[in-house]
Amino acid sequence: MEILDYYHCREQLPKVAALQYGAHPERPRERCEAALTRLFYGEGQWGIWGLQRMNPVDVPAAAEVAKLIAYLQRHQERLNYRFARKGGYPMESDGIESANKFICHVRLKRCGARWYVTNANQMLALRCATYNGIFDRGFARYRQRLQGQSG
Repeated sequence: MEILDYYHCREQLPKVAALQYGAHPERPRERCEAALTRLFYGEGQWGIWGLQRMNPVDVPAAAEVAKLIAYLQRHQERLNYRFARKGGYPMESDGIESANKFICHVRLKRCGARWYVTNANQMLALRCATYNGIFDRGFARYRQRLQGQSG
């Protein structure tokens, strides 16, 4: 099951709210919190419905509302945050991004390092295997293949 990164979804709302309710500083926050609560509890369709009912105050607000509606509709099947929370699945990609930085960037982006793509991919495969705890099994299979070729 794919989940739309909650942070990316969440960052779309304040711009729309500020354009729509800029004259009333408390309203953007209220509207954002209400929409986020709907999304958080797995009611994305109601969040979209609320946006569709909105009467934009001007052309820029209308454009942002339409853009947000299209964004949420495009990702509607990935808005099931309630299911993700109940299943213990991550709702944001920061863990993956952090792992990518730790595993890939630390090794490949060292000062003065130069890599061919094929060599970099092989190095990343080894690092991933090490961090996933499957390096020994993979190396054993590699050794068996080498012994089979020489015999």
